[in-house]
Amino acid sequence: MTAKKNKDSKDNEQAILEVIEQYPREEASLIMILQEVQDRLNWLPPEAMEMVAKELNLSLAKVRGVATFYKAFSLKPRGEKLIKVCLGTACHVRGASMLVEELERELKVKAGEGVTEDGKFSVETVNCVGACAMAPAVVVGENYYANVTPGNLSGMLKKERAS
Repeated sequence: MTAKKNKDSKDNEQAILEVIEQYPREEASLIMILQEVQDRLNWLPPEAMEMVAKELNLSLAKVRGVATFYKAFSLKPRGEKLIKVCLGTACHVRGASMLVEELERELKVKAGEGVTEDGKFSVETVNCVGACAMAPAVVVGENYYANVTPGNLSGMLKKERAS
């Protein structure tokens, strides 16, 4: 297990350095670098923030401050695919909370609190996905699913696992 962890750590380090090399090493690049690091790693691990701080000559407090300020950044590991369940008014009144419960049951992971055992999915709730006419709506990566019911979540998950 330690050998794999060290390999993953080296791979992550290389990925982070590749991202940093694409931008000017200045504070103005911070958000773009953090976004791209998160895109590659699916979250912002502490060692990534430390490397970014060092390479941009910023304090770790500054980097963490930016990472915690913006909701778009995740400081917890996430699955390869993020399932966002809309809890906006239209989705809520059409049963979105039942979708969250069914996803938590089927995937055995709490919304906002982890990753499926296979590392494929994380679930989170969001206030709005801008698809009120499709309520209740679920977004997986770039894919929008309309009029979702607990009964058709399994099909959605099967499709997403295959892609």
